[in-house]
Amino acid sequence: MLGRMTTDTPARLLQLLSLLQTPREWPGGELAERLGVSRRTVRRDVDRLRELGYPVQATKGADGGYRLVAGKAMPPLVLDDEEAVAIAVGLRAGAGHAVEGVDEASVRALAKLEQVLPSRLRHRVSTLQAATTPLTSGDGPSIAPETLTVMASTVAGRERLRFAYRDKDGSASRRLTEPHRLVSTGRRWYLVAYDLDRAGWRTFRVDRVSEPFATGVRFTPRELPTGSAAEFLRQSLHGRQETYAFEVRFAAPADRVSGRLPRWLGVPEDDGAGGCVLRGTTGDPVEWLAVRLVMAGCEFAVRGPGELVECVRELGGRLSRAADADCEADAGSGSGSGSGSGSGSGSDGRV
Repeated sequence: MLGRMTTDTPARLLQLLSLLQTPREWPGGELAERLGVSRRTVRRDVDRLRELGYPVQATKGADGGYRLVAGKAMPPLVLDDEEAVAIAVGLRAGAGHAVEGVDEASVRALAKLEQVLPSRLRHRVSTLQAATTPLTSGDGPSIAPETLTVMASTVAGRERLRFAYRDKDGSASRRLTEPHRLVSTGRRWYLVAYDLDRAGWRTFRVDRVSEPFATGVRFTPRELPTGSAAEFLRQSLHGRQETYAFEVRFAAPADRVSGRLPRWLGVPEDDGAGGCVLRGTTGDPVEWLAVRLVMAGCEFAVRGPGELVECVRELGGRLSRAADADCEADAGSGSGSGSGSGSGSGSDGRV
């Protein structure tokens, strides 16, 4: 075995790297025994790994040991079957929803991993994901991870992408694009791309995309008119919908409130009186915003706009009636008490 392993240097290096990636220190004698080689060969192999960029630290002593430490750059990792499946399932779960913190880099990592997964492991990943339901903070539509990985691979490879698209009014079309970036808003994924058929930059909601196909045709990247994909998306969204400004005071510190609300609504500021004020602009329906404000988990007062104040007032009444012990008996008496116990005083909508 010693002679065979000595001549199989690449395989031995991969095996050594796999052992060193375990968070422990390996005595040189144990590594030599595991690999079926001499300690001198282990030392040479460690030097080869260092030349490849792996920061292997050696300790002195009667039976000096080796361990992998943090370095200046991220070298390639060697994963066993279980580790690869675990990472792929985790990335898929995050990519399926536009969850804050799961950005294009995560999707690119998933695309790279799934590209090299053996079919047997890819089947295990799909089976495990189908049997589980992730608990995510994203409240946007779900997306097939395969759609995102195809898009991410074409963005990274500068490869033209063709797909079927359904507009907000339901009309269907086929698009041929030069994909630029995937952008997550926290609720949805968007693709920023140059539409070749329409000769202009466009943004596409990924949950409305189907049948994505990488054409294999390379392209030279064009310059975005705004320079930033996130800024282009922001301007595009604001140009399509009516937006409104809102202001809400919460009876809780800003650090508590900010952890309960999506970041894209804005950053609350402490008001010096034990509470905080959130000011922002959105194009989301007032009903959606009202429900999200309730999820802050504390008392709050809406200072504007009037439509949001009224919506919160109606929502408060509805929630109060739902909690009433006689709710079932009152259900048939009509909705005349619409602004009863849930209404606020003055011009504020309070919950």
